[in-house]
Amino acid sequence: MSLNPPQIPEAEADYEGSDELQDQRIVVPTKHITIAGSFEKKQHSWFINSHVPTDLTIQVQGITFDVHKYPLVSKCGYVGRLEFHPSPSNFGYDLKLENFPGGSETFEIILKFCYGLPVDLNPNNIAPLRCASEFLEMTEEVQDGNLISKTEAFLTLVVLSSRKDTIAVLKSCETLSPWAENLQIVRRCCDSIAWKASRENAIGDADGQEGWWLNQVSTFRIDHFMRTIAAIKAKSNRPEFVGKCIVHYAERWLTGVDMEFEGLRGYGLGKNDMQFSVLNRRKEDGGYEYRKEQKAIIESIVSILPPQNKALPCKFLLRMLKLAMLYSASPALISELEKRAGMMLEDANVNDLLIPSSPEECTMHDIEVVQRIVEYFLMHEQQDQQQKTGKIAVSKLLDNYLSEIAGDPKLSITKFHVMAELLPENARTCDDGLYRAIDTYLKTHPTLPEHDRRRLCRIMNCDKLSLDACMHAAQNDRLPMRTIVQVLFSEQVKMRTVMQGKESPSGDNSEQEGNHSSTDAEIKNLKAELEKVKIKMAELQRDYSELQHEYERIIRNKQKNVSGWSLGWRKIKNSFHTKVEENEPRNNQQRTNPSRRRTTSIQRSSMS
Repeated sequence: MSLNPPQIPEAEADYEGSDELQDQRIVVPTKHITIAGSFEKKQHSWFINSHVPTDLTIQVQGITFDVHKYPLVSKCGYVGRLEFHPSPSNFGYDLKLENFPGGSETFEIILKFCYGLPVDLNPNNIAPLRCASEFLEMTEEVQDGNLISKTEAFLTLVVLSSRKDTIAVLKSCETLSPWAENLQIVRRCCDSIAWKASRENAIGDADGQEGWWLNQVSTFRIDHFMRTIAAIKAKSNRPEFVGKCIVHYAERWLTGVDMEFEGLRGYGLGKNDMQFSVLNRRKEDGGYEYRKEQKAIIESIVSILPPQNKALPCKFLLRMLKLAMLYSASPALISELEKRAGMMLEDANVNDLLIPSSPEECTMHDIEVVQRIVEYFLMHEQQDQQQKTGKIAVSKLLDNYLSEIAGDPKLSITKFHVMAELLPENARTCDDGLYRAIDTYLKTHPTLPEHDRRRLCRIMNCDKLSLDACMHAAQNDRLPMRTIVQVLFSEQVKMRTVMQGKESPSGDNSEQEGNHSSTDAEIKNLKAELEKVKIKMAELQRDYSELQHEYERIIRNKQKNVSGWSLGWRKIKNSFHTKVEENEPRNNQQRTNPSRRRTTSIQRSSMS
């Protein structure tokens, strides 16, 4: 209950306090009370050595303080407004301070200040003392030169002028909520850090201290780190510096953000062995609270990402995306990471795109996420008309990704086909990578029907294959025969066109004479390559002819067996008719001679 302080007895009315006690004594004119200047602790109690008995018992965080009442009343407005009730145990007064800022250690320093003993202010205790003095209402109205004004002056003039001291104070504020927030200590520290960071970046002094700076900032709690980064973004014009701070912080606090995903290359050929190690990186002993903390850190980091594309590497964005999916972050956050990664997709590599699928999925990789990332890249390229070189790099990246996921035996042909056709036809200058991916898929799926094989091969443009790829495709028995013939034909036409272009006269005569030797060498090489293709074509035609002859021979043998059986049957039938005619009477011999002649002629014709 907040009441007026009790009346001071007449014997103690002339009590005089001092900020600095000589011989550590409090001198009262009417009654001299000598107080020893030493404090003692016994287990969970704290008391002051004095021949004057204490009259107030205060409890803070389970620690009991046996002190005198009036030194506190003279400087603490909160204590002076309380009505104390006698304690039945020691005939003194009892007071329990709930949720005291800084705990028992800070209250011990407060007591020393109230007793006039020297107090050491430093960056580690200034924030708790400032909050505790506010809690006890140690204002100038109660006494001049009180603790609030002293701590405020030290905080403003000493601490905030030093970057190291400011970081120490901000670290000490983590256990002082909400007092540190309400007293603007956190805001002032964050603004001071941001101002120093932007100033050092502007004059180029941050390079030498960058490692120390990043290590210190990465020790902040996530909410203080967000406040600091927000202040730096508002004052600094170097988003790459903000990006470095975010990357360093994530590597310190997020498990798995610095690991590489090797995909199927890190495992054997067994179908049951293909699991991503990231699923085992969760700390099982941390349980739900640990996963909740990781999710909160991920969502907080994504919310403060600088909007500039080059502020953060694409590798970092994709790793954050994997962790966001692993810890079931919000769909809006995952979509934001996909868009950011899509705008910088040309800077990624294959390992960055190997995103593990959820446990309930049958495939190893999450194909849909990569598909959306590529679609975001195409949308960004279409909007930005000045950057068209990224498609070439992304086409090579996507072909390598297709080759990687093609080794998954559970990958459906539909998903593979959709991924292969994401990029427009003009994005690929060479289809060797796409051919390698198709060949890997056919090798992993040997039971694929013939129409599915032709469906896959139609994605590939045979005119964009190199000579080595054409030679490999011509000998690849996994490809349909129609594709092999198309590869050989397109390569022959391409060589013939190039040779005709080289042989036709055009341009300056002097330039042609200067390049004559190199042109002859190129023509010779093309002719040699063309001869190799012709030889291979001849071998294929010869194999086809042999197969055709073998097929015709088998058909003729079947027909010969059928005709032999028919001829034997006719012989048996004709011999039966001949015997019947020989047994007829002689008087009919003249009538039957013509029929016999016809039968004989039929037999001869059948024998022939």
